[in-house]
Amino acid sequence: MQLFCYLCPMMKNIVFDLGGVVFWRNPKKCTQEFLDFFAFVRETPMPHFWNEYDRGSLSLDEVMEHLMARSGFSHEKCVEFVQRAIEMQEPIRPTEQLIEALKADGRYRLYVLSNMSCEFIEFLRRVPVYRHFDGEVVSCEEGICKPEREIYRLLLDRYALNPSETLFIDDRPENVEAAEREGIVGFHYNRRDEQGTCDQLRKMLL
Repeated sequence: MQLFCYLCPMMKNIVFDLGGVVFWRNPKKCTQEFLDFFAFVRETPMPHFWNEYDRGSLSLDEVMEHLMARSGFSHEKCVEFVQRAIEMQEPIRPTEQLIEALKADGRYRLYVLSNMSCEFIEFLRRVPVYRHFDGEVVSCEEGICKPEREIYRLLLDRYALNPSETLFIDDRPENVEAAEREGIVGFHYNRRDEQGTCDQLRKMLL
């Protein structure tokens, strides 16, 4: 922690993961059946079929076959749940407020580095908080997923970022560790304490 605090004044670029950091499906608005259906998204590693969906190498129709086999639900039910999962995405309020404050501060450039499928990212780009980002690297458009080394190098190269001046925030430790191997400063987002995590980042960056 002391080292991280020391490095913070050097930061110029703040990079956010999306799912579980900027956006979520509020579990209080979900039925238990829905939560059980999507429990796999918290597995480590992520199931191969969903990772390939994020990579853009599996279509939504192909993913439905895997979801039907995994859940035992009908095609119609799986389609309904996935569509609901997209439409229920909303900003995590503490993170949204942090992004707004970082943008208003003016010292930082803000970026997205996310594993995200085509249908989900199309929806998220229409949410107002997304306008604060200065650039993005999204897995389905690049054919690369975190924690693969190439996706971090793509971000750094595309936007000419100095890794030592770049902070990457993600809720999956394996993705943070992969970023750190490329010289990027990593920060693990605690999705069980969104407010506390964002308060900590505010103290370090603002």
